[in-house]
Amino acid sequence: MSTDTTTDTKEYSHDELAAQPIGAWTGMAYRRVVGALRAQLAVEDLTQPHWWTLNHAAGTPATWTRPTLTRRLLPYDDAGTDFDAVYDDLVTRGWLTEDATTGTMTLTDTGEAARLRAKARNLRVHHQTHEHIDPADFVTTINVLRRIVANLGGDGNLPDAEK
Repeated sequence: MSTDTTTDTKEYSHDELAAQPIGAWTGMAYRRVVGALRAQLAVEDLTQPHWWTLNHAAGTPATWTRPTLTRRLLPYDDAGTDFDAVYDDLVTRGWLTEDATTGTMTLTDTGEAARLRAKARNLRVHHQTHEHIDPADFVTTINVLRRIVANLGGDGNLPDAEK
């Protein structure tokens, strides 16, 4: 096997690849991708739940309340996140405001600037993740993973930020 795992990956036969355990490979990919994203967000003193909150608040301003956003984000959380602490932190930083009457959250200009910095960092990881992968192969991979999730009783649909 090659020592340069980023650009020169060894080729295997169809049968060798077909025999591979999907759980092991998806687990390794998950840890690598999420680890890279978390490392980039940490540079901005953010966690993934911070990022998710900033993104949702920007995508549909004055729509999300703490309970509705927490319900939306909880299925993606693997760290036992205290979402109220995340929201409190973003409010304390001056990045997020909450309407006193409705409880809906809105990004401030400072929050939007932070979100854009974090987005740029995440895009670096996204581009690195896609290096040397044909876009059609990536789409096929996503569709295969969606089918695996659905086959095992999960929701194979794409996430909908409006939920």
